[in-house]
Amino acid sequence: MDETKKTPLRRGWTTGACAAAAARAAYAGLVSGWFPDTVSIRLPGGQTPAFALALQETGDDFCRAGIVKDAGDDPDVTHGALIIARVSLGAPGAGVTFAAGEGVGTVTRPGLPLPVGEPAINPMPRKMIREAIEVEAALQHGPTNVHVEISIPGGERIAERTLNGRLGIVGGLSILGTTGIVTPFSCAAWIASIHSGIDVARAAGLDTVAGATGSTSEAAVKTLYGLPDEALIDMGDFVGGMLKYLRQHPVRRAIVAGGMGKITKLAQGLSDLHSKRGAVDLDFLAGFAEGETAAAIRHANSAKHAFEIAQAAGVEIGAGVAEAAWRTAAKLLRDAPCELEIAIFDRDGGLLARTGFRAVGN
Repeated sequence: MDETKKTPLRRGWTTGACAAAAARAAYAGLVSGWFPDTVSIRLPGGQTPAFALALQETGDDFCRAGIVKDAGDDPDVTHGALIIARVSLGAPGAGVTFAAGEGVGTVTRPGLPLPVGEPAINPMPRKMIREAIEVEAALQHGPTNVHVEISIPGGERIAERTLNGRLGIVGGLSILGTTGIVTPFSCAAWIASIHSGIDVARAAGLDTVAGATGSTSEAAVKTLYGLPDEALIDMGDFVGGMLKYLRQHPVRRAIVAGGMGKITKLAQGLSDLHSKRGAVDLDFLAGFAEGETAAAIRHANSAKHAFEIAQAAGVEIGAGVAEAAWRTAAKLLRDAPCELEIAIFDRDGGLLARTGFRAVGN
């Protein structure tokens, strides 16, 4: 028996936590003339991590400090990025004000938790930065009216690998984090981006959104329905996360689009389509066929193979799978005032089956 113990995955720190620590260090440099070797902050959950400085710079009327983001064992696109805070004195009575420097985006569309025109530094990171500066100001007996500019060198290029452009965040990354802690392989960040995508679509006045499990189905559903980018939700495996949010924040029409395997899992009753949550049930697929075709499907190598077996035999199983998936999705939407459609695409983006839009609020 294998007695090997798995090493626990290491947690990391959000861009918001790094920005708050960098801001405190820069403020200390501005007020006292020196930078701490390490700087600690208090996270929303009460933790007090310490960060080493990777950059410290003093100017005529400002100080800058930088921290390299450590995302732990999470495959975060911002892991290793340098988060820099530039702190200068602000106008009397202004408190802590914020600006987006190099590599930090600006909000250009409504629907996000910040007004249009604001730097994409989310509310919780702003709160953490303010509190970090207040703590240092109390120690230094310094002013609390300061201007904080956050920058991430190379952030605009990194942002191309995120959903920021679709959400209307232009010019770079967002400064994110609700807890300050990155939990390895958590779905929280992805689901948060799904919620933001729906919020942006609603704020833009769109009455239809389409959640897709991957890039092929997303491109196909966009073309099929003539949808703008703002209507497309990068749902991935989290169909439940999308539909439950739509239940509380409905649109007139919702589309769930995906490939044969993912939509089959939805048809089986799964709301998280990741391979760790469950596999395609070939017996389930065989139930949409009869005789030798059903027997062959039970021994298929994959959902794709099962669909190919059915097609070769002249048996249509896509419509039945789509209908079963519709029923699962409708349960997640419950009585939302929304019409739902399921669309199944092959690996080339060809349409295999669709249910048509039907109201779920029955």
